[in-house]
Amino acid sequence: MQPGLVERLAAIVGAAHVLVDAEVVRSYTTDWTGRFSGPATLVVRPSTTEEVAAVLQACAASHLPVVVQGGNTGLVGGSVPPPADGVARPAPVVLSTVRLAAIGPVDRVSNQVTAGAGATLAGVQAAAHAAGLSFPVDLAARDTATVGGMVATNAGGLHVIRYGAMRSQVLGMEVVLADGQVLSRMSGLVKDNTGYDLSQLMVGSEGTLGVVTAVRLRLVPHQPQRAVALLGVDSTAAAVALASELRRQADGLSAVEIFYQDGLDLVCHHCGLEPPFSAERPVYLLVEAVGRDDVIDQLASVLADTGIDDEATAVADDESGAARLWAYRERHTEAISGIGVPHKLDVTLPIAALADFERAVRLAVAGVSSDAVVVLFGHVGDGNLHVNVVGPPPDDERVDAAVLELVASLGGSISAEHGIGRAKVRWLGLSRSPAELATMRAVKDALDPEWLLNPGVLLDPQVDGGSASGDE
Repeated sequence: MQPGLVERLAAIVGAAHVLVDAEVVRSYTTDWTGRFSGPATLVVRPSTTEEVAAVLQACAASHLPVVVQGGNTGLVGGSVPPPADGVARPAPVVLSTVRLAAIGPVDRVSNQVTAGAGATLAGVQAAAHAAGLSFPVDLAARDTATVGGMVATNAGGLHVIRYGAMRSQVLGMEVVLADGQVLSRMSGLVKDNTGYDLSQLMVGSEGTLGVVTAVRLRLVPHQPQRAVALLGVDSTAAAVALASELRRQADGLSAVEIFYQDGLDLVCHHCGLEPPFSAERPVYLLVEAVGRDDVIDQLASVLADTGIDDEATAVADDESGAARLWAYRERHTEAISGIGVPHKLDVTLPIAALADFERAVRLAVAGVSSDAVVVLFGHVGDGNLHVNVVGPPPDDERVDAAVLELVASLGGSISAEHGIGRAKVRWLGLSRSPAELATMRAVKDALDPEWLLNPGVLLDPQVDGGSASGDE
């Protein structure tokens, strides 16, 4: 502990928001999966941009690294301290954004809202809904995922096929750099061609370039009608073909999700759910369409043209029925964690390569760990699959290497929406060229020359060949 650090931080945020009790601090140092954990000096909880700036100035003066944490729902270890490695360096301060949770009034003229980094996704959705609008990004972790974390990882979620990922929703940002400087572009201007878009630079940077404190967000018109269908098909190739047909024919398509019989069995067992229909199928496609008018007839008409088996089809156009069908997909993560600590590998493939990948990834995992449990699900409409492997110890990275190298060989990306975090740093070169890595390091050096923000996340000088004045 740096002498006088607690007192300096307490003078900034209040003594109640500088947490030093070992048990309390420990609750901030393990990620949602339970796979990543490391020691922290303390936890500090600022409530304003000015307090964040003062905290970062104090930490920079003491050369203390800072880990930024929102809802801690990330799956790649990006929001918790690095593990102790025996090197004599200070444990980082965890800067929690939980108190930066204000949500401003909805601007119905521009269809925008300003939200603090600690505001939850559910809170933003509720504010938008109360104004007759919608926030277009949605995640299963909506009650705990925060705006700042979603910006940091460029979260995608369930509706990318219709609205795009988090990057597409950001119209302005307030961010504090490592030395305490504040950058603020919060006007929400749709057109602003005055040089580099620094707000967009922060999207996907995983807290390594600055601490996001507030975001100006785009809202969209509320679509009051919703229809959801769960369809059983015979193969991943059939699911991809059906998804392609739906994109061509179904107006208002907002989600096309995929999962498999083994995952469905796990969800039903863990969550106490009944199977959706008596006829089992190897692969399941969950489809959602929204609109201002009744969409159920149009969706049913499109599905009728595809020749889907009625015995393996369930359709709902009411809230309870839609929630019941969505539960089979959304409760996968909960059910997987119920059987062990998973290796969670969120990847993107060219859509045409999904079927080949699904077959090959199961073989690749079996070749490394014959008793591993593999559960796949994801967003087939945008080529994003979540590969979950339970069985290998958390620190055994052989299965990670096998999966990510397979992804790269098929022209995919090793991360679709959860970021690189700590989990995938050593494989970043599979998806980024040496020139890209050098450019990313140059940006990091310019904005955080001591590499104090989220050390070891996204870029690691010891892995990708970079250098940082703060990492000896």
